[in-house]
Amino acid sequence: MEYEISKKYLLEGMLKMNSFGTRLTGSKGHTDFINWIKSEIENINLPIFSDPFYFRRWEEKHSSIEIIDGDERVNIPVSSAYPYSGETFAEGITEELVYVDSIKDIFKIKDKIAVFNVANINFLPSEIAFDKRTSYPEDVVLEKKYEGPVITSFVQCFYGIVSKLTKAKAVILIWKGLHDDMIEGQYLSFIADYQNIPMLWVNETNGKHLIEAAKQHKKAKFVLEAEIEEKAFTESFYCIIKGKNQKECVIVNTHTDGTNCVEENGPIALLQLMKNLNEQPLERTHIFVFTTGHFRLPYFEDIRTGAFQSASRWLAMHRELWDGKRDHFKCVANLTIEHLGCKEWRDIDGEYKYTGKPEVELVYTGNDFVDNLYIDTVKERKNIRTMTLRGHNALHFGEGQNFFTMRIPEISLVPAPYYLCAVSDTHEMEKFDIELMTEQTETFAKLIEKIEHISSKDLGKSDLYSVIKAKSVSGGKDFSVNGLFEMILKK
Repeated sequence: MEYEISKKYLLEGMLKMNSFGTRLTGSKGHTDFINWIKSEIENINLPIFSDPFYFRRWEEKHSSIEIIDGDERVNIPVSSAYPYSGETFAEGITEELVYVDSIKDIFKIKDKIAVFNVANINFLPSEIAFDKRTSYPEDVVLEKKYEGPVITSFVQCFYGIVSKLTKAKAVILIWKGLHDDMIEGQYLSFIADYQNIPMLWVNETNGKHLIEAAKQHKKAKFVLEAEIEEKAFTESFYCIIKGKNQKECVIVNTHTDGTNCVEENGPIALLQLMKNLNEQPLERTHIFVFTTGHFRLPYFEDIRTGAFQSASRWLAMHRELWDGKRDHFKCVANLTIEHLGCKEWRDIDGEYKYTGKPEVELVYTGNDFVDNLYIDTVKERKNIRTMTLRGHNALHFGEGQNFFTMRIPEISLVPAPYYLCAVSDTHEMEKFDIELMTEQTETFAKLIEKIEHISSKDLGKSDLYSVIKAKSVSGGKDFSVNGLFEMILKK
């Protein structure tokens, strides 16, 4: 099999994607990006099969906070809006600020603007979320405590519910323990359904002014205007490149909606792989899937396939392309590609900056066989920091989860930098490495080639989730039931 990975093509694709702006589910930028992807596919003469969807779309248009101090108005910069939280009229809400410092304060927020500190989740061992298979080089480790804006917002997603139940008018969430620059523009949390109460994020520095104002019973003007589209259109789509074997297939997938240059640039890599494979003699049929809804999961997830990612809806709708029953295709392997070219940025001595290293490639591998296959392939690379993982404690990040739960052997690339969900004018391009993206794309081209010559029996099935017990990802001792009890007792 011949293949050529063009750095020029990938970079041009990245710049084209950025030109559409932020690509939130069903937005104009997202629709324009999808149409461009489809035009690129049409240029290589492949038919496109589309699944249209209509949903209620919410998108922030303007937000602001002003503390009212007599005749003076003090502007407090907003870091971002909480997606699908709620909205105000243009004149906003002007009410007293109430700082919720303890449980008893919850009952003071009726008809007021509630102010909460949202502390960085930095006390959970990384082994709660991750079970290591392999790392390459061997000294690659993750942080001992799993933390950052994504996990913090996912775990602490109850503020809207609590505030709504206690009839607050609006909510201000203050990031605590995370660098101000790190949390700027974060589109979080995107896993919650519509909250019906407007919520805004503020960084820790500016949050101190709000807390002080609340303690002095000052009022604030809170504005969160949003565009609501009741029947917004979006679509998932897929392409089939036929092979000699019309019974077995390999599915390569990603999603199309995203916030910046790495979330989600997987479609650019898929286009390159499709250009390589088209018109080549293939043993197996290859199906390339581009799903929508990753940033609107409450609507697009489908638990019939045992997972909560946007590909779950596609899998539920197209069992004929993967489940192996009757005359259906049997999917013998899945390759999920997300978040390519990520540089590692961290809070170093009070400055949020590049560490000089690539972000650790988190890669879920379905079983030991495909794990060895992946590690053997990346050993050929120059720029590599990777750790392979097994789905653990019912947790599995990224769109590969859907295939893992269906026992399809997966290799799923899903690096998780702190800036993954950040919306910015630069599209986070200062944190992107085209050389790394090129190498990662080439890795998947080689994997496709190798899988062509491996029997479905050898590829096997994905393992089940591991539970509690986990091989350490942080270089310490492996996690166990005893370790869990020790952690609980310490608390």
